[in-house]
Amino acid sequence: MFGHTNEPFSLARDVNAVIIPAGDRITLREGTSGFITQELGGSFTVYVEGNLFQIAGADADALGKEPVEPPEVPENATDEDIATVIWQQLKTCYDPEIPINIVDLGLIYRCDITTMPNGQRSVNVDMTLTAPGCGMGEILMQDAHEKIAIIPTIADVHVELVFDPPWNQSMMSDEARLQTGLM
Repeated sequence: MFGHTNEPFSLARDVNAVIIPAGDRITLREGTSGFITQELGGSFTVYVEGNLFQIAGADADALGKEPVEPPEVPENATDEDIATVIWQQLKTCYDPEIPINIVDLGLIYRCDITTMPNGQRSVNVDMTLTAPGCGMGEILMQDAHEKIAIIPTIADVHVELVFDPPWNQSMMSDEARLQTGLM
């Protein structure tokens, strides 16, 4: 499921949501109605009474949608296999205001995997934002954290927000620049 819609919904249950672009968390109550405006990477941007909210993919059922299943990894997965899955997962993280994933936006600066003695893995990610004052920064970090943490064999995830070097448009992939008309 990918892209923009204007699909009406009525919440089947109370659900946690994030106000866009402020980043504040609220609870939308059962029976609240509005429109799903964007469905990217398993999360939803919804329009309710003149405001935009992000609803996590784990709460898709409240919108009458199927929740996203955790990714599968091969049995006896190598660190390289896990790295591939991590990058795939990070490509499902979207700023709800920009329909481009955080990898193609160039927001991921570092992703290191350490295998622990018990065979589980620890992941450290450095990411940035398109603008230091972005109200969605904590939400994007949490989304990245959650999407990495559900990968089998990942026991520990740290996502750190960094601003050095400062992000600029040249960090975007060619595909992202083309999509935004910057190419």
